[in-house]
Amino acid sequence: MEALRDVAFPLVLLAFMLVGLLGVIIPILPGLVMIWAAALVYGLVMGFQGAGVVLFALITLLMLVGSVADNLLMGGSARRSGASWVAVGVALLGALVGSLLWPPLGGLGLALVGIFAVEYLRLRDWRKALDSTRGLAVGCGWAVVVRALIALLMIGLWLLWWLAL
Repeated sequence: MEALRDVAFPLVLLAFMLVGLLGVIIPILPGLVMIWAAALVYGLVMGFQGAGVVLFALITLLMLVGSVADNLLMGGSARRSGASWVAVGVALLGALVGSLLWPPLGGLGLALVGIFAVEYLRLRDWRKALDSTRGLAVGCGWAVVVRALIALLMIGLWLLWWLAL
């Protein structure tokens, strides 16, 4: 029974984390939260001792940073492309509403439509509105890369916790 707890249980959690990693790349599931939750379950079952507490704190911090990184990267990229703060706010609101109503890609679609619409109404120039929209899309691409790297780091820290401690 102890072998089941020491080997099979962590392997199931690792599989869950890998599904979470897939959720970071393909926005169907809340990937970073899934990875964090698996690490939490591991700590609750196996115990939080010594370095495990520090590693779980780092995993938690990475999850929080990763959860806001996409908004910062998308908004920052859109701003550098000339978008107004209002357009960025509408895009973020659109992303939230779209994610809730039409997952998995409704958030991105509504964010892109929202920023284009606000910028077109503001500037009356579809090319400039398209530049802002493109900026948001580029930021979204970078956000996927950053969140995937954060997810891999979270999994790596958990593997260190499991295998070395």
